[in-house]
Amino acid sequence: MSKRIYVGNLPFSATEDEVRDLFAAFGTVTSVNLISDRETGRPRGFGFVEMEDGGDEAIEALDKSSMGGRTLTINEARPRERRPRW
Repeated sequence: MSKRIYVGNLPFSATEDEVRDLFAAFGTVTSVNLISDRETGRPRGFGFVEMEDGGDEAIEALDKSSMGGRTLTINEARPRERRPRW
């Protein structure tokens, strides 16, 4: 069963390939999605990784680890909350 993982406090210079390589040591990475600002296109410093296997091991090993001088926050992604449309 695949696991969706939240990756927070990423360096703004992080690329999808770098994040994929970081998680690939623990299992099969099926997708990496780094979030960027809709208006400016600049990275927002967080993203999501989906892993086919090894997700629990990756979370345990990488939470509070360092990347680009920043301490990463890694945990299982929660379902997106529905927000009202204005």
